[in-house]
Amino acid sequence: MLSLTINGEPRRAAPGSIADLVRSLDLEPTKVAVERNGEIVPRSTLADVQIAEGDVLEIVHFVGGGQTDVTDSNADTWTVAGRTFTSRLIVGTGKYKDFAQNAAAVEASGAEIVTVAVRRVNVSDPKAPMLTDFIDPKKITYLPNTAGCFTAEDAIRTLRLAREAGGWDLVKLEVLGEARTLYPNMVETIRATEVLAKEGFLPMVYCVDDPIAAKQLEDVGAVAVMPLGAPIGSGLGIQNRVTIRLIVEGAKVPVLVDAGVGTASEAAVAMELGCDGVLMNTAIAEAKDPIRMARAMKLAVQAGRDAYLAGRMQTRKYADPSSPLAGLI
Repeated sequence: MLSLTINGEPRRAAPGSIADLVRSLDLEPTKVAVERNGEIVPRSTLADVQIAEGDVLEIVHFVGGGQTDVTDSNADTWTVAGRTFTSRLIVGTGKYKDFAQNAAAVEASGAEIVTVAVRRVNVSDPKAPMLTDFIDPKKITYLPNTAGCFTAEDAIRTLRLAREAGGWDLVKLEVLGEARTLYPNMVETIRATEVLAKEGFLPMVYCVDDPIAAKQLEDVGAVAVMPLGAPIGSGLGIQNRVTIRLIVEGAKVPVLVDAGVGTASEAAVAMELGCDGVLMNTAIAEAKDPIRMARAMKLAVQAGRDAYLAGRMQTRKYADPSSPLAGLI
């Protein structure tokens, strides 16, 4: 028997391939990604690579952190990195009471993209339900994210594993500065964006609501910029409409508000500012009725987009009567 470290825990296993080891843990090799001694093992070679004494292995999958048929040729779609979507609402997959509620909320929201965290497989309970059992990645686009990463290196490593696990190159990058505010560290974020773009990733990037930083991200390869409306999970709504609008006006890639939305009216505001979409998690998952809130957010995003396209009336200093004053009795 060989002594190994698997997902941070010491274990013993019979000699054989990594695929054999994965199966011995009651896991399916086609549903996980494996890192061996700091190097990702391509899934196609799992049956060929032999484990050795002292190997350190990380085995990961996606965890929680219907595609709409397009029948109208004039549908108001949006495109990121050459991929076109009809829903402008992206939802997260964390904080729900269970995967079933999460799946129901996704359906009610009409979202076509969900963000997913990359986490270690629970090798002690390999038969535990997985997100993919409830939200079909063939129907809903998974957007792997780097939630919880505080350095560029950790974020890059996480997304390399994500690509191996699911084959997706469209990813959400966030590199946090510190745990209290969860504000992004823009130096590390820009560095990670540049590396990932050179490796063929298509990073949609969480950033501060700063038009200069947003432009820098675009210049190094971000396929979308995602300024925060307010701190993650705060529900405070969009705190700085001016800078969000400046980012929208200056960007050549999609702009999506990411973080801070608490209720439907705030989602509508983001869309009225001209954003291409809104990403949210807590606002739906922590609502008293998540399914109803998901439906409300869907309608709010649609209403805000329509209002933006319609063009807002000009504001005035004084009243202007709707009915003519001439001909009064």
